[in-house]
Amino acid sequence: MQVSRLGELLVRNNLIAPEHLAQALEEQKASGGQLRLGSILIKNNLISEPDLTSFLSKQYGVPSINLAEYEIDPAVIKIIPVEISHKYQLVPVNRAGSTLIIAMCDPSNIFAVDDIKFMTGYNVEVVVSSETAIKAAIDKYYDQSASLADVMSDLENLEDFEVVDEEEDIDISSLERATEDAPVVKLVNLILTDAIKKKASDIHIEPYERTFRVRYRIDGVLYEVMKPPMKLKNAITSRIKIMAELDIAERRLPQDGRIKIKLGGGKDMDFRVSVLPTLFGEKIVLRLLDKSNLQLDMTKLGYEPEALAHFMKEIHKPFGMVLVTGPTGSGKTVSLYSALSELNKVSENISTAEDPVEFNFAGINQVQMHEDIGLNFAAALRAFLRQDPDIIMIGEIRDFETAEIGVKAALTGHLVLSTLHTNDAPSTINRLLNMGIEPFLVASAVNLITAQRLARRVCGECKVEEEIPVQALIDAGVPSEAAPEYVCYRGAGCPKCNGTGYKGRVGFYQVMPMIEEIRELILNGANTAEIKRESMRLGIKTMRQSGLTKLSEGVTSFEEVLRVTVADD
Repeated sequence: MQVSRLGELLVRNNLIAPEHLAQALEEQKASGGQLRLGSILIKNNLISEPDLTSFLSKQYGVPSINLAEYEIDPAVIKIIPVEISHKYQLVPVNRAGSTLIIAMCDPSNIFAVDDIKFMTGYNVEVVVSSETAIKAAIDKYYDQSASLADVMSDLENLEDFEVVDEEEDIDISSLERATEDAPVVKLVNLILTDAIKKKASDIHIEPYERTFRVRYRIDGVLYEVMKPPMKLKNAITSRIKIMAELDIAERRLPQDGRIKIKLGGGKDMDFRVSVLPTLFGEKIVLRLLDKSNLQLDMTKLGYEPEALAHFMKEIHKPFGMVLVTGPTGSGKTVSLYSALSELNKVSENISTAEDPVEFNFAGINQVQMHEDIGLNFAAALRAFLRQDPDIIMIGEIRDFETAEIGVKAALTGHLVLSTLHTNDAPSTINRLLNMGIEPFLVASAVNLITAQRLARRVCGECKVEEEIPVQALIDAGVPSEAAPEYVCYRGAGCPKCNGTGYKGRVGFYQVMPMIEEIRELILNGANTAEIKRESMRLGIKTMRQSGLTKLSEGVTSFEEVLRVTVADD
């Protein structure tokens, strides 16, 4: 379907506004035409998927189908190759004599229909389904590689498959040949694709003295998924290093690289690769960066309404510093990107210094750090200040020099966003003071500090009530008068959440605006405990209180609140 044709029909039927169509077409143009107009409209909540499917069904006079409730015969699936299914976003549904019924998200794509007719020799009938359902069906029925169990079984049967000896002076040419062997290539590809399917955020490949294991981090928790044969250890490690364009001969120093994989439907997946020499070989951690799943709508990140109002107010100020704190993997980058997305306008000059640049955004000048050539956060910041900036984002404040330049920029008419590694919002003040920043500069420059953690969401499919003793709730921080009325939930475990009871994550936030009373405490040399007590007195929620709010709303479980947060003193 011509994109303008679909857009015109939707506008004509009052399903979207003309300005929304213009916005979606602009986004499609920025993606190089890789994103479908319908996908963009759904992603931006301009039209719901059921409404779009229903409209296409009526418009083109073809039935709609719910693929989730339909079991497709494997013999029918084999009629159309997986590459064609991905290319046109369609699946074969049934075959009746010389007629093949196919489900498409774009029923007007006559080129796809003609291709299928020519390739299969069948007459083609079209039914319409949502893009999400078709993608799920492609994942379900086109298993491009065998299951983990099948591949592991094949590997165990390879009696003659010897990769490389354990000596330090390994023959690099023989190791390179070993990495191209079909079983190794197949296994590495399977590890990467299986992690994508399971929506893992990280892959850990770890060698020990007598075992070699692979773990995925899913919703913030590590799960062991397989133990490849020890004899494949060096070949698997080297295969990943070759894919990430790292030096396979260097086994004594840490290395960092990147793997980019093209998936079906014009989608890319980036893996950030970190290699660390350990006692028994090189440990590899791959972080999955999926831009299509990047949630930049601040209202959907988990901020409580009052906390979000504080955050939005401070990021819209023309100058000052907004700091996001928390450990690695707590969603700090997403919070900063969400703020930048909110501020990204033609009238603003935005520059970011990142290590690494995780996602790229149109309209924002992003700079990748290169410590080895002297391009660090401090050097980038100095350069930014000569580039007429309005908004500056520093990936992380790690030292006095970066903190000092950032504070000065915040005091001289620039909005500065950055991250720090601290346990909560009040302790960030002392972290800056310990770096050497003067108290009066911290009190003047900082507008707001937010600390955050990510907890697992209770699976919506298998959610059941959970009985928690009243005293346990009170000990956790629930007011004694409210504890008897608390209704808590947990996930019973179902196929949708792989039996874990959790699916997806939600943020717990402590948002501390720099109000006058807190500025006074900083100037008077108050410690972290005093600042925390004063912030609580002023009604600022702690991380534990934010978690208990999510618990009362049925978003997360009591177990998760205790796992992710600490009790307030």
